[in-house]
Amino acid sequence: MTKSSPDRKVSQNLNASRRNLLRGENDSSFENLLNERISRRVAISRGGVIAATGIVGAVLLSSGLTFPTVAASENHDELSEGDEAILRFLSAAEILETDFWQQYNELGGIQDSEVPGGSGSAPYTAALKVLDADMDQYIHDNTEDEFTHFTFINAYLTSRGGEPVDLDEFRTLPSSKATGAQHIGRLTNLMQLTVDTSYWNKYRSRKKSPDFGDTLPQAVPDLSKGKFPAIPRNDSDLTPADHIQAIANTAGFHFAFIEGGGTSLYPSLAQRVTDPEVLRILLSIGPTETMHFQTWQDKAGNAPPLTDPTNGLTFPDLNKLPFDTEDFQTNLIMPEPTIFLDRKFPVCSIIRPTETEGAAMGALEALTADGLFIGQSKKFFAVLQDLANEADLAKRSVESGGN
Repeated sequence: MTKSSPDRKVSQNLNASRRNLLRGENDSSFENLLNERISRRVAISRGGVIAATGIVGAVLLSSGLTFPTVAASENHDELSEGDEAILRFLSAAEILETDFWQQYNELGGIQDSEVPGGSGSAPYTAALKVLDADMDQYIHDNTEDEFTHFTFINAYLTSRGGEPVDLDEFRTLPSSKATGAQHIGRLTNLMQLTVDTSYWNKYRSRKKSPDFGDTLPQAVPDLSKGKFPAIPRNDSDLTPADHIQAIANTAGFHFAFIEGGGTSLYPSLAQRVTDPEVLRILLSIGPTETMHFQTWQDKAGNAPPLTDPTNGLTFPDLNKLPFDTEDFQTNLIMPEPTIFLDRKFPVCSIIRPTETEGAAMGALEALTADGLFIGQSKKFFAVLQDLANEADLAKRSVESGGN
């Protein structure tokens, strides 16, 4: 079933107005139309509030795509606004993931026709291999996965009459100057990270869960307190040995942080999806993020304890006092059972969190706190906040075909 006629008419007018703006034509009706759609959706939400302006909607780009597109299918109805919003937010998230994974791959992964770009940094790659001998292959494969995720989602959006996402205008951040990196504009910043390592305990604790508002301790407290590079900023970062190893250790813990977020994001948003095929997409892509997370959590456990002589960043030995309890043990890569839905139920081994309320905005806030967007423009943040708000306003509708 297609969108209800009032919403569909507003959306059609809004899309026409947005296209005028993208062509550089002045269209004063755009902001009014956007506000009309926002007002309609807020009215049916549970008291939700969205902060958006005309300029935000105007830059949800639909032209100049550099990835494959697919013609709208005659065999599909239009997506509901909620399903489209969820897919667009996930596309943006995957584009951002692809951007930083590409930076990791250029310096520490395998460069080939599947993931082109860069020429590698031997000292950085060697430091990563301390965590696992196959790190370059794993980085390469994770990077390729992210490419396929956003290109597929964008192509699917196009096939259902939706708007794909293009963030190319925001590729303004500098690249690493280390030998091996491409000198191109980036969306994300891997050189000033503040990494939340509480995920280490999130999956090891039997009594606490973020779905219940519980907080978990940091595995590497220093990483949550400063701004540290996860790739060499230039060739001077390649020495001394403990410094480049600390950079590789930071990357190892960051890999798991990112993929742990994706592990929760897909099931959280899947609960708001209406169309069975869109649900199939989320349930098919989401588990690959979990596969990534489990791999990276295992490798991060091999990070050697050390103190970076250039900045004092310390990586503790998580298998020794005071880190020798089950909550820190490095070989525990399977999720421990924990509380789920209600404390009255028996514990269960699950993905966590999967609370759907505010899931998209929570993911965006976590990426922002990570330092990935240091140096980005206000317009960039406005666009992502609009995408996240739209996704969080989505509601599953049985009437629209969710049977």
